[in-house]
Amino acid sequence: MALFPPLARLVLTRFRWVFATGDARYAEILALRHQVLVLQRQIGRPQFTDTDRTILAVLATAMERAHQRTTFLIVHPETVLRWHRRLVALHWTQPPTAKPGRPPIDPDLRRLARENPTWGFRRIHGELLRLGHSVAASAVWKVLRNSGIDPARDRTGPSWSDFIRSQVKAVIATDFACVDTALLRRFHVLFVIEIGTRRVHLAGVTTNPTGPWTTQAARNLLMRLPDVHLFRFLIRDGAGQFTASFDSVFAGSGITAIRTPPRAPQSNAFAERWVRTLRHELLDRTIIWNERQLCRILAEYIAHYNGHRPHRSLHQRAPDDQGKAVPIGSGQPIQRHATCGGLINEYRSAA
Repeated sequence: MALFPPLARLVLTRFRWVFATGDARYAEILALRHQVLVLQRQIGRPQFTDTDRTILAVLATAMERAHQRTTFLIVHPETVLRWHRRLVALHWTQPPTAKPGRPPIDPDLRRLARENPTWGFRRIHGELLRLGHSVAASAVWKVLRNSGIDPARDRTGPSWSDFIRSQVKAVIATDFACVDTALLRRFHVLFVIEIGTRRVHLAGVTTNPTGPWTTQAARNLLMRLPDVHLFRFLIRDGAGQFTASFDSVFAGSGITAIRTPPRAPQSNAFAERWVRTLRHELLDRTIIWNERQLCRILAEYIAHYNGHRPHRSLHQRAPDDQGKAVPIGSGQPIQRHATCGGLINEYRSAA
């Protein structure tokens, strides 16, 4: 005790006071305050929640100023009083009912411009007024310009993607897919894909795709193509196999051939994407030996592609799957059916 005379004197003074009064509550208060002192030496700055601040601020209102300085050991009394003032201010402050200023129009404006590429700023301004936006036409022009959108659109005609989208159910596309055998013999696979349904038709396989062969393959395809009268446009590239006689075969059925620009594979994106899918799911996983094997495995894959494989553009349905899916009951087994030489699996509920 000689090492800490001030602390010893404080403890002895407190003890004498407690024993003199004979009240156990004073002893409890002294014990609690001493525990706070011990904890204060072991931690740094304490963290308070809003609930802690509220409780201490309310209790501070019931204490005298002099008593507060001896009661609050981990925070200053001024801090507690500041919390109390903030509590009072928050209680009497009403939140704003609405943000000041005009409501923002940028999201609606950009959406209208994106969904209607032929609308100029005057047309968009009129639509915004109908939606309740009080905005000047000059403000619409400025927002479009700052967003990198031309306020006065070119109305000479729709883009290529707009044309395909508007005529999707009446458009088919054709192209060749090249397949190399194990003996480095190259086969050319002529196919046609329906843009609206993603249904694929095999037109023929040959090692020498000349103009006459392609024309005859087109005649054979049209004879077995269902609902040929529904199609109005055929998209093809500028390959030499697609001759004038090839276009005339489709013209006889009311289908106009549209030639894509040179070195623009995106103009025939649906056919190009199917070739990539064919390679990724089938051709890159096996070796082709001859034409007979190629025709057989292509027929199986196209049947799988049209009748079973889901498509994102068709809401995960297959092109030939017109009905609704039948849910599998709990505990009902499913069966695996292999196709394309075991490279692709199809799953169906057991009967």
